[in-house]
Amino acid sequence: MENKTVSSNFIRNIVVEDLSKGAVSEIVTRFPPEPNGYLHIGHAKSICLNFELADEFKGRTNLRFDDTNPLKEDTEYVESIKQDVQWLGFEWDDLRFASDYFEELYNRAVLLIKKGKAYVCDLTAEQMRETRGSLTEPGQDSPYRSRSVEESLDLFARMRAGEFKDGERVLRAKIDMASPNISLRDPVLYRISHTHHHRTGDAWCIYPMYDYAHPLSDAIEGVTHSICTLEFEDHRPLYDWVVAECEMEATPHQYEFARLNITNTIMSKRYLKSLVDNGVVDGWDDPRMPTISGLRRRGFTPESLRAFCREIGVARANSLVDERMLEHFIREDLKLKALRSMAVVRPLKVVITNYPEGQVEQLEAENNSENEEMGSRMIPFSREIYIEQDDFMEVPPPKYHRLYPGNEVRLKHAYFIKCEEVIKNEAGEVIELRCTYDQETKSGSGFTGRKVKGTIHWVEASQAKAAEFRHFEPLLIDDEANADKPFLERINPESLEVLQGYVEQGMAESQGGDKFQFFRHGYYNVDSKLSGEDKLVFNRIVSLKSSFDPSKG
Repeated sequence: MENKTVSSNFIRNIVVEDLSKGAVSEIVTRFPPEPNGYLHIGHAKSICLNFELADEFKGRTNLRFDDTNPLKEDTEYVESIKQDVQWLGFEWDDLRFASDYFEELYNRAVLLIKKGKAYVCDLTAEQMRETRGSLTEPGQDSPYRSRSVEESLDLFARMRAGEFKDGERVLRAKIDMASPNISLRDPVLYRISHTHHHRTGDAWCIYPMYDYAHPLSDAIEGVTHSICTLEFEDHRPLYDWVVAECEMEATPHQYEFARLNITNTIMSKRYLKSLVDNGVVDGWDDPRMPTISGLRRRGFTPESLRAFCREIGVARANSLVDERMLEHFIREDLKLKALRSMAVVRPLKVVITNYPEGQVEQLEAENNSENEEMGSRMIPFSREIYIEQDDFMEVPPPKYHRLYPGNEVRLKHAYFIKCEEVIKNEAGEVIELRCTYDQETKSGSGFTGRKVKGTIHWVEASQAKAAEFRHFEPLLIDDEANADKPFLERINPESLEVLQGYVEQGMAESQGGDKFQFFRHGYYNVDSKLSGEDKLVFNRIVSLKSSFDPSKG
């Protein structure tokens, strides 16, 4: 059963206080992604926070797309985001788009002009940057700041009508060019963009900026707690200014929390898009990607991601989370769920010379030694099997307890075998082992005649199912030696290893999304994109063990 223990945090404490003193009667939150890419693990933290906070206090959460930049937006991203939110286990109360409010946002901008709080400016983007000032120097007033209300109203209407080219004019707020907060130095509210919009088509050629559309959308929807990450903290005065000067009935409040940063993990949507566009990965759902769709395809479960997000908590200060913490939670989620099977990823053939030719017997194997309710299965055993290449050494080091000439090991669920002969090819490579078995040592028989120190896994050869195994390492080489290199030059060329091996014949009917624990190798997921009727592809989700201690994380 999923642990939903609620841990307190400063945002939850604010909600509790607001409800207790009657500042709000119902909690309303929203998750407001831009549909310009796929969601990543950092967004999962925000999703969990917004939805679980509202759920705890019987409030509402909207999924609202901030679709105000049609140059970068696509319906593909809209659909992927909806799928990700639902897969994580959440349902929104209302599905909204900022484009739903374009007419009202325009009318509120007209109100600002009439109040003398906004003006049409003809400066180019470069000129605006040059006159914005710095942290130590005030900005300079635009020569168009003194435009009359009538002229700005006329020009703004003509901007909407499509009379001007992209970048020719903008609408700016009239606040304070000397403000120590640079975001209040007459920020742009609208820009011209003759771009087809995925929902409104060609109805608009001017689009509101995020810092204008976002607070008004919150106010229109009656959002009570607008939760965002720390980089928007300096924008909060502008958020409040827009809500107040646009004379909105509802007055939402913005609260900032630390965004999620994970070691060896790319958390920039721009960089992730670069990987896709440059063909470094095979799409947004590549199992190496930290996108929610990539994690899903790799084999992470929604339960593990929710537990991870709860554990890292909500803080005011940025910090770096060890990637092993995320791995810990998928292990914890799967250890009692996943069927424990055997797979050989680098096969080495073994012929058991004293086993009867043509005979195939069925051996019993438990499905999960930590969960008796999962029962057992029957697996074939015969004269020829595959073992791991790594489980044999011709000249072993001290304390090596697996197979080597003259040594005896236990085959898991089967018998003791002893290596008698090593077969090599012309290049001197080991291609086959000849072994003998002791039929008295059958697993479960109670044999106590002698003990062996090593147990290895195997797959029966005649009925084994060929499979591909994909092992992953971080996409990014994150160290000091590479820190100053361009992003694409820091990509790990060894982030993907593809191996050809075998799994138990009983796994031949496995479907995309099925999860297994392979003895000694780790937890694996059947790749839903690459697997088919005649092909099984397994993604390694995570290895079996880690030195990470979550209590010290």
